[in-house]
Amino acid sequence: MSTAVRPTGVTILAILEIISGALAIGFGISLSVLWGVSGMGMMDIGAGAMAAIGGIMVALGAISFVMAWGLLKGKPWAWTITLILTIISLIFDLPSFNIIGLIIDVVILYYLFRPHVKAYFGKN
Repeated sequence: MSTAVRPTGVTILAILEIISGALAIGFGISLSVLWGVSGMGMMDIGAGAMAAIGGIMVALGAISFVMAWGLLKGKPWAWTITLILTIISLIFDLPSFNIIGLIIDVVILYYLFRPHVKAYFGKN
């Protein structure tokens, strides 16, 4: 980790990661609550799927918070994981012609390879 001043764009990425995590946790809890309120038995496949998806969403939300912390602290692993996740997003956005998603992915990839950003994460 570098002692350099954190680039503004990294702060923005971390804030977006926090928002994403909060939304994922909220969605996951909502699914779990719907599962509980629905009164369906544990053997019902639909209820089990809702509970599983809810649990996965809560876990992904927690991971988003860890990612945001890593970005804010300039952890090298956060740069690497952000790069990998952005490439995965790009791969999914290409066949669906998600133009906005593609633009965001390309901007993030470009930004991650800027010299001052790489230096902040100790990736020189």
